[in-house]
Amino acid sequence: MNTIRFWLRNARPISLPQSIIPAVTALCLSFGEQHFSWIAAFASLFGVVFLHLSLNLLDDWFDHRLGSAQARQMVANEGFRGRMVKYPYLTSGQATPTQLLRVVLILLGMAAAMGLIVFLVRGIAVLGWILAALFIGVSYSGGPLKLGFRGLGELVIFLMFGPLLMTGVYFAVTGSVSSKILWLSSAVGLLVTNIVYSHSVLDAIPDQKMGKKTMAHLMGGPKGQIALSAFINAVPYLSVLAAVLLGQLHWAYLLVLLVFPVSMWLVGSLYHFVNHQEVPIVIRPWMGPMGDFESYRKAGIDWFLLRWLVARNIVMMYCIILIVVNFIVG
Repeated sequence: MNTIRFWLRNARPISLPQSIIPAVTALCLSFGEQHFSWIAAFASLFGVVFLHLSLNLLDDWFDHRLGSAQARQMVANEGFRGRMVKYPYLTSGQATPTQLLRVVLILLGMAAAMGLIVFLVRGIAVLGWILAALFIGVSYSGGPLKLGFRGLGELVIFLMFGPLLMTGVYFAVTGSVSSKILWLSSAVGLLVTNIVYSHSVLDAIPDQKMGKKTMAHLMGGPKGQIALSAFINAVPYLSVLAAVLLGQLHWAYLLVLLVFPVSMWLVGSLYHFVNHQEVPIVIRPWMGPMGDFESYRKAGIDWFLLRWLVARNIVMMYCIILIVVNFIVG
């Protein structure tokens, strides 16, 4: 049990809402549809969790090979602020890269077992989603593509946790794909991408030092970075508005606009960061759950996790509204 807790902790379960929330949202949007399968629902949900955890650890394995921890420490030594916590279990000697890779393979095997269950329920069509998720997920940090190092990491996240994940889960449990899931999966995918893009803005200097090019670097200076942040934060609401006007969604889905001010706060907070304007790190109730934030203050990463957690909570609040509205109006 200690070993399981050790690896679970280092697989960064704090990031699981990025996959669980879209997956659960897809399940709720599909509930009541013809041919709904509870077996496929549970298998697809656990498969998403196992795959996400395995890819988190695999990202550590690739980063360790590149020496990203040393690069981050060099950034700190040069006086730049960066998020220094990166695979401490490897740098401290608590685990070896070989052990890490072994755990990755175990988790991938568990994800494959869940995929097999869905395959038995839905047939060969699900293999397209499964193979695409595996290929795109590994290519985020792994060669030869290394998309996360070429400024395309955000595109990977959008596809993985938006259209690919949500339509895949929807098809797994219903055997079909609806226009509703297509509209909403793209909106949710952008909000999940917002988590990673905000991360890349906050970590721009350490990433650059380790040779990792992110979308934040492609956008150039602060103006470009904030312009893209505003775009990513606004489009999920505009797309729902467009879907309502086109008759693709019920007007009640416009309730997601209640979350829009939180998204705009995040854009403003990132604006302060990139322009080196210090602002107090203050927790507000409307920001959503923040976990043990005092421990983040003590670790000196409160400036990072405040923005990261708000970005995560935006996804959660947006999806809760989608779920509630769907159960009421369908």
